[in-house]
Amino acid sequence: MSINFDALKQTPRLLIEAKLKPLQGTRFQPTGFPDLGPAQYQGPKGEKMLLVESAQSVANRLELACWDEVKDDWVAPLRGLPVIKVLDKEGKPLTNSVLESHRINSPYILEGTDKTVFDILKEELADMTEGAVDLRKLAGVLMRYDTNALLHGVFLAKKELAGGRLRLPRALSGFIEATDVEVAASGGVKNDRVNPSGDTAKGFGNVPFARDEYVSPDITAYFNLDLAQLRAYRLGEEAEQLLTALALYKIRRFLETGLRLRTACDLDLEDIAVTRPAEGFDLPATEALEELLPSLIHAAASNGLFNSEPVTTVTYRK
Repeated sequence: MSINFDALKQTPRLLIEAKLKPLQGTRFQPTGFPDLGPAQYQGPKGEKMLLVESAQSVANRLELACWDEVKDDWVAPLRGLPVIKVLDKEGKPLTNSVLESHRINSPYILEGTDKTVFDILKEELADMTEGAVDLRKLAGVLMRYDTNALLHGVFLAKKELAGGRLRLPRALSGFIEATDVEVAASGGVKNDRVNPSGDTAKGFGNVPFARDEYVSPDITAYFNLDLAQLRAYRLGEEAEQLLTALALYKIRRFLETGLRLRTACDLDLEDIAVTRPAEGFDLPATEALEELLPSLIHAAASNGLFNSEPVTTVTYRK
């Protein structure tokens, strides 16, 4: 199956919806927030809504699904994409720009004694110390050293780098919400078989607890790829096709391998559809993307869109 990139040239957004259900049973555990707990809210028609997974979490999970932890590299179809790897002082893998919370702005990349990446950014973007920030130039630099940042978004909050004004919003975002939810109340007890009446403040004794899970007839994952933003970087059609295919692959991998969100939230994909553009574009299968992406990555590297060495290495020392 070929990918009809031409069908996307006139649309500013590519919107995708995926219908999900619990893999087993009917209950699921949503994400929770400090001092708030589960994020429940009322829909526009008065329906009871629940945020199952936030945009921040989905963004992280999209990348986690595409990283091979064992080989400390992209999964096979994505190998060759630029990435910044961080080693510890003994030369062992510590972290990288795909998995770090702040990506390329990670303190393990920019705040250690090894200033390799910091100096690259400072030199490449030196002319932005004053005046308007050239986001197209920033996009070109990110394409060379940390391509994924163009989809995930970035905020280089360092005053030495254009006064901390270098930022790009997410081009690929997603979230999961449930409609017409009801609480599935349950509970349990932490048993102490040695001393049931022990001091619970110190971890002894039996401790009963309540537990709220949820049920819903409609759990939906939403994904939004900002094509207009990608085109605005003016990196060329070759780069736009690569970034679009990469975004679609991340969505596919997440829905196929990354839906065990929590111990009590293991979801399964029921159906997936493109809702914008309304017609003319069919979502490619994972196999089609796996076949296409290596050639797109090779072409980008051959035409100078990437750094000569796709892996930039930093050794982290305080």
